[in-house]
Amino acid sequence: MRERVDHPATVKELLQLLRVPKDARAAFKRQLKQLVAAGELVEIRGERYGLPDLMNLIVGTVSTNPRGFAFVDFDDTEQDSPKSVFIAGANLNQAMHGDKVVVRIEREGARPEGRIVRVLERASQTIVGRYDLVGSGNGFVVPFDRRLIMDVQIAAADAMGAAAGEMVSVEIIKFPTASRPAVGKIVEVLGPIDAPGVDTKVIIRKYNISDVHSPESIAEAKKLGGLVKDKDIAGRTDFRGVTTVTIDGEQARDFDDAITIEKMANGNFWLGVHIADVSHYVREGTALDQEAYDRSTSVYFPERAVHMFPSELSTGLCSLNPHVDRLVQSCLMEVDRRSGNVVRYEMHDGVINSDSRMTYNEVHAILTDRDAATIARYKTLVPMFERMQELFGILNGRRRRRGSIDFDLKESQIVLDDEGLVSAIVASERNIAHRIIEEFMLLANETVARHLETNAVPTLYRIHEEPDAMKVEVFEEFIGTLGYSLGSGPDAIEPRHFQRLVDKMHGTPEEKPIAFLMLRTMQRARYDEHNLGHFGLAAEFYTHFTSPIRRYPDLVVHRSLRESRQGMRADRQAELIEDLPTVAKHTSLRERRASDAERELVQWKKVRFMADKVGDEFEGYVTGVSAFGLFIELIEHFVEGMIHVSTMADDYYRFVEKAHLLRGERNGRVYRLGDKVRVQVIRVDMERRQIDLGLAEILDAVRASERNRGSRRSRVKTKKEGHRTKQRPGQRERAFQKATKKR
Repeated sequence: MRERVDHPATVKELLQLLRVPKDARAAFKRQLKQLVAAGELVEIRGERYGLPDLMNLIVGTVSTNPRGFAFVDFDDTEQDSPKSVFIAGANLNQAMHGDKVVVRIEREGARPEGRIVRVLERASQTIVGRYDLVGSGNGFVVPFDRRLIMDVQIAAADAMGAAAGEMVSVEIIKFPTASRPAVGKIVEVLGPIDAPGVDTKVIIRKYNISDVHSPESIAEAKKLGGLVKDKDIAGRTDFRGVTTVTIDGEQARDFDDAITIEKMANGNFWLGVHIADVSHYVREGTALDQEAYDRSTSVYFPERAVHMFPSELSTGLCSLNPHVDRLVQSCLMEVDRRSGNVVRYEMHDGVINSDSRMTYNEVHAILTDRDAATIARYKTLVPMFERMQELFGILNGRRRRRGSIDFDLKESQIVLDDEGLVSAIVASERNIAHRIIEEFMLLANETVARHLETNAVPTLYRIHEEPDAMKVEVFEEFIGTLGYSLGSGPDAIEPRHFQRLVDKMHGTPEEKPIAFLMLRTMQRARYDEHNLGHFGLAAEFYTHFTSPIRRYPDLVVHRSLRESRQGMRADRQAELIEDLPTVAKHTSLRERRASDAERELVQWKKVRFMADKVGDEFEGYVTGVSAFGLFIELIEHFVEGMIHVSTMADDYYRFVEKAHLLRGERNGRVYRLGDKVRVQVIRVDMERRQIDLGLAEILDAVRASERNRGSRRSRVKTKKEGHRTKQRPGQRERAFQKATKKR
């Protein structure tokens, strides 16, 4: 069409102009519809089909703002095309957040504007929200996702007995038009928003994560049984006589990696990384495979996990439980005792029988704390752990020498009570056992990737591309204001330059916020069919091989490995080359969805945790600066809140973008990234799931000024002034429920 058709044409014209044979016309029409659905072509008035770019049209995804406007983002545009287009509320044309749409560019420039002319594909047929009643007995659902700016009407007959204020899942029967709102029916009542577990259900429904496995996939999993059969072991390398352990967290239920390690006569290490052989049981095209592909990853929430596979596999037949035979794919590596390089490796279909299920804390107690009781309990395994620690030091040194970036920041861990509410938020640190297993998994992933690339086997790689030079320049300009530098021009940047900066910042107040900015400067890691290397790890070859129970790309890699050992047919190779780009994009998007869902639920639980702390004061660090205020992370609870600039009433504060700071015009006071400040909790907004803070020194100054003038006191009072009363049991949850109904 681009070469032969110079105008939007009807099907009849296209058949003539493209000289489509009669016996191919049905297939041609099907392809035409597929191209329209994919946005490659656009159907306009008169049933004419044209190329979007030649009609000043672009296909993209809607990202709506709660205030009513939107942007349409374009992932696959040409270099000279805009990456996003602003859409005024009046030009949304009833499109909803996440929809795939056709946009007409109506104004060019640095900030192009457009109008949505057609919705190609709705993001979802269902939404989750709060059910409310109107006087007639009918009701409506207010979407939980504030970016869905249209309520959904519900007839009384379609309410499924939901009570006002309950959270529900709604199937949209009629999408909104210019003359009426969206109409739907309730398909699931989730319960009161403050009831235990409802928050997790809401997030699962919001992100369209399936938390129930299909009857077909469960039946397939059960049919496989719970024990490894003799016929499955036949022809495999037998590692059951080698001492083998798994090392995981205390709460882990699935174990997909096990370790063997020996010291060789030449002083080198013989390291075995044995990974659950899920691909032996899950064959392409089966219900298990199709469902795993759709999910692409397990999702881990604070109180439960949504597994990629049914429990019969994920915690049963494919989990490397101790003292039972399990099938594995094994990567055995001879690691040079001096350089840490892999000088020889072998790939096997194997079988193991794990000697022990160890936890990170137990191994840490043996190697770091030298706890006598733990050492005595595992005395036969202690030499093995000591060899692991020795090899870890060699491998970690190798990785640091090549410039691999290693953020060792404290992360928060949520502690829940019996009702699923947050009882505490504590620091979660990587101990020596975490680092040992991480280092061994990285080495196995690199070795497998190098093997597949060297042998030209089609597969998925885990890639992390070089950062954009312009972003690096902006980052360098900012850290220069704090006395730091990457020590390289933006066009010659290497991982080691970032790692040197990490080392310089270690232990400083600005370490964490600058690390976050550094991450935003870099590209997002993703899956790709081409080996483009991993910038952050300074690795030329990298893939994901070590977690096929919970990541679909690892399953793809396992299949490629097995087929490479057995000899891959030419037609199979061609099939993979054609399919892998789609698999890479799909699994990358699903990974992002899981990450966003996990992050949002944790933030929501943190906000609920702070609900009874209004008026309390805490110390925190400035983790972000914008024109409208400061983002603060509290030191005590690892909770992030925001100080709106309107609460900084002692002066007019101006935003200095390049330096990431706010400066008072009159008093010259500066608040910059990394500053330690004392804040007071002003408000906990359950509707927006946001914590509003105020700077204690400014609030105190404003209160003093008001007292001197005899004005009405500030609405936010400190505990020491006696203006805050202790909430009674249950008051916190009632206040939470009331807050969520205000909208």
